[in-house]
Amino acid sequence: MNAALRRVLIATTGISLALSMAACGKAGGDKKDAAASGDGKSIGLLLPENASSTRYESFDRPFIEAKVAALCADCKVLYNNAEASAAKQKQQFDTLLAQGVKVIILDPYNAKSTQGWVQEAAAKGVKIVSYDRLATGPVAAYASFDNEKVGELQGQALVDALGPRASDANVAMINGDEADPNAADFKTGAHKILDTKVKKIVYEQSGQWDATVAGQKIGAAVTELGKNGFQAVYSANDGMAGAIITQLQGAGIKVPVGGQDAGLDAIQRIVNGDQAFTIYKAYRPLADSAAELAVDLLKGKDVKTVATATVDSATDKGIPAKFLDAKVVTKANIASTVVADGLYKVSDICTADYAAACAAAGLK
Repeated sequence: MNAALRRVLIATTGISLALSMAACGKAGGDKKDAAASGDGKSIGLLLPENASSTRYESFDRPFIEAKVAALCADCKVLYNNAEASAAKQKQQFDTLLAQGVKVIILDPYNAKSTQGWVQEAAAKGVKIVSYDRLATGPVAAYASFDNEKVGELQGQALVDALGPRASDANVAMINGDEADPNAADFKTGAHKILDTKVKKIVYEQSGQWDATVAGQKIGAAVTELGKNGFQAVYSANDGMAGAIITQLQGAGIKVPVGGQDAGLDAIQRIVNGDQAFTIYKAYRPLADSAAELAVDLLKGKDVKTVATATVDSATDKGIPAKFLDAKVVTKANIASTVVADGLYKVSDICTADYAAACAAAGLK
């Protein structure tokens, strides 16, 4: 091969290689841009924890995913659970933004920490549906229950469980996490009832939505006040109620204890006479509302067809909101509430350990 031909081949090869590298760079750029912009059909779903309550994995997530699929056949839900870590939830939130989602359903583990996140999302045109507890920052819509009213239901149910003894009863309160605005609403609502209908709140602490902490706190109450120092316990949720009841049983104390969330183990404790009541917040209507809001936002529709009320957060006012009603569940109405709604089958509740109690309660 002569020198001239060799120079032509080298030049041609160099040009081809340069074009190939440019094409690869362009392809990589397109992929990155596609990831950044998203496909317009993805909805993020971030739930707060899976330890103190079984509801998020058992009900909220599958119900939301099913409703989104029914409303938008080619939409997909990108799901993560914070596992009780605000830092982990922030990472999950940032990942969704990087993936280019246009709507995120967010149940914040720590609502007070979300203002910066939500502001960043809004600046990028990403809409946030705050789910169950109200995030700080400019959220586009909110789906929840009237949480102060839930607290009132809890307080009244505890009074009802005490019956004629209520006016002379001392009550211990184990509230939810102080960083959770819902916990503050539950506490406010419960106090509205208990402050006027029982003798005194003799002990009040945060259980931090943590069963272990709640058990420790009620143990401290027994130590401080004695075995006869209180006649009932308000527990903000069922996960803490279970630990409280175990602790009280170990100390030989039998008093009414209430909860919230209608967990299967709580329903079984109610059947067995260990827990006085729970609060049933129908998860499917709540999940359906959140999914409807998210899909409407994705499609650019007016959310006020679903969100018929408004709510103010610590940072923003007039947020479109959808509120649902909750119910008290006692042994007397298990069949007409959680069973009738299909949340549980009688066979789910009435396992071998609870068969006799179920028969006595008329569950069959």
